[in-house]
Amino acid sequence: MAETLSPKAMARIHAAAFMQSRPWSEDEFASLLDSPLAFAVGDARAFALVRVIADEAELLTIATAPTHQRQGLGRKTMQTWQQLAQTRGADTAFLEVAADNTAAQNLYLAEGFVACGRRSGYYSRENAGSVDAIVMRKNLR
Repeated sequence: MAETLSPKAMARIHAAAFMQSRPWSEDEFASLLDSPLAFAVGDARAFALVRVIADEAELLTIATAPTHQRQGLGRKTMQTWQQLAQTRGADTAFLEVAADNTAAQNLYLAEGFVACGRRSGYYSRENAGSVDAIVMRKNLR
C-alpha cells in the first residue's frame, strides 16, 4: 500500500463508503494533508488518514471503496498506519467509531483497540438524528 492518494481520490472513496453521513470534501482532505503531522496510507481501494502529535496517533478516517470491502483491505490499512505511526513516535493510538457501525467496531476490536469513552450524538445521520461515537484506544508499543 505504498501509493499515496490525492485529496480528490480520497474524497471520492470516502463519499462512496460513508453514504449515511456527510462525506469529507476534497478541500478538507487537502487541508489535513497540508499538516506535517498528518499522513495517509492506502491505494485506490482503501485508505486511512492519521495524525500523530507527540506520542499519540489519531485515526482521523479510514475508508474502503464498497466494491473492495470484505477483502481484508481495511485490516491491511489499519496495520500499515499503526506501523507508520510508531515510526513517527506514537505509543498510543485513538479513534472514534459510530455506535451503529458494527463492522468497523469488529475490525478495531480485532486489531486490539478497546473502548475508552463515548461522545453522545457525535455523528449526524440524514433523516435519522444522531449517533454516539465510541472512543477507542490501543497501546502501540
